[in-house]
Amino acid sequence: MTPERREKLLSVLNKRQNDLTIVLENVFDPHNISAVMRTCDAIGIQEIFVLNTRIPKHKKWGARSSSSAAKWLTIHQYTDAEECFQKIRASYSRILTTHLSSDAVDLYSIDFTGSIALVFGNEHSGVTDEIRAMADGNFIIPQQGIIQSLNISVACAVTLYEAYRQKKNAGHYEQRKLAGEQLGTLLDEWGFYGEEKEI
Repeated sequence: MTPERREKLLSVLNKRQNDLTIVLENVFDPHNISAVMRTCDAIGIQEIFVLNTRIPKHKKWGARSSSSAAKWLTIHQYTDAEECFQKIRASYSRILTTHLSSDAVDLYSIDFTGSIALVFGNEHSGVTDEIRAMADGNFIIPQQGIIQSLNISVACAVTLYEAYRQKKNAGHYEQRKLAGEQLGTLLDEWGFYGEEKEI
């Protein structure tokens, strides 16, 4: 690895946020998942969770949608919801799902400077009752149109850039959040990728 490449990889890793993650529940289209991955990488999320309890486990992602973003993320795939949420609870203090309900909070009232996991459901029926029962609450993205729904990758992007805005204003990107051991492991892994990969 050249010194220039190492410096570039370190500059990205030093801005990774270990207190924000995305959970995708039974999302059918791998291109939607890949588009979400691309946004996660763009704002500095390192790990995401893909939970498939009603559909087969994904074997690959849509490369065009992700621009190879999956190579730079830590992706956890689960088929058991309880096992998945146990892992999430161990690292994140609060879990919110996207769901239109009477108790749902507005996206812009969420404090993203704390530790939080955000759950997005599938393209047809959203987050399941089972998963909502395991979360701490629901949130909605304010909309003024008739349809009142967004593509999952768009909804995720809107949400994550609000999180980015808050975290940037709070100085979260000015301090390294990954532990030294984790950072070193990721740096070694990333260093194996060919120079032609996008960084």
